[in-house]
Amino acid sequence: MENIRCLIIGGGPAGYTAAIYAARADLSPVLYEGLQPGGQLTTTTDIENYPGFENGVSGQGLMDTMRAQAVRLGADVRRGAVTAADLSSRPFRIVVDGETELLADSLVIATGATAKYLGLPSEEKFRGMGVSACATCDGFFYRKKDVAVVGGGDTACEEASYLAGICNKVYMIVRRDVLRASQAMQERVMGTPNIEILWNCNTREVLGDMNGVNGVRIQRKDGGIFDIAVDGFFLAIGHHPNSELFSRWVNVDGEGYIITDGRTSRTNVEGVFAAGDVQDPLYRQAITAAASGCRAAMDAEKFLNSMKQN
Repeated sequence: MENIRCLIIGGGPAGYTAAIYAARADLSPVLYEGLQPGGQLTTTTDIENYPGFENGVSGQGLMDTMRAQAVRLGADVRRGAVTAADLSSRPFRIVVDGETELLADSLVIATGATAKYLGLPSEEKFRGMGVSACATCDGFFYRKKDVAVVGGGDTACEEASYLAGICNKVYMIVRRDVLRASQAMQERVMGTPNIEILWNCNTREVLGDMNGVNGVRIQRKDGGIFDIAVDGFFLAIGHHPNSELFSRWVNVDGEGYIITDGRTSRTNVEGVFAAGDVQDPLYRQAITAAASGCRAAMDAEKFLNSMKQN
């Protein structure tokens, strides 16, 4: 059975950055990329707010560059998804693709979070062509245009408020007759003139053509159906952290996000670290995920060195 000094699970900005730092620290890191190598960024088009790219960079291009850098520095980046884990004792036992068993002296969990979607075929069809789950990432492309935001919680209100500052008009599609957001967020939305709330409404279909999204078909609670013309359709109904495999051992919050110790990446299990969106319900940006990957690798290095001295 292979024994790995530093095992990294997840191939997004957090995982790749952890691999880069761990490789430079001579930790001989092995990274398994999971079912979606590159993570959520591979579903976006151009990224305008990642430092170092004056003219922007594609999500896939950024992830390919990070991966290549990790490999060049000596990280062993592998295809495969972790399907089982036992973190009850060290070395940790990990199973990949249901058959390959590994032992790991330290573990970095960077499995990310999955945006919740409505499950509409048309939503999937236009993903990356007007359908987005991140207004901060993609809102720039809809400056002075009309967009729609689905959701009625704090996240939806924050996304709508952000988009209202750069877009012509923002429709909020809310399935109830009230917002679930905090009072402060409700007041901000209600006081923004270019936000229109469509109460008691559900999205029936995302409309578009070969150029992308151009509208949304909406159904009222009373059964009435109508269309609105928009260029962007933003989901803000939450994210699901990919922590299930590890939550038997590591502490998670009420939504499943892994809890880390203060500003570190340490979990309650000694030798297990968490980085990226799997432990970040607040920011969920590529740059913050990369930064937490750096912290995780440095924390893992410190841990492994301390084990060597004992």
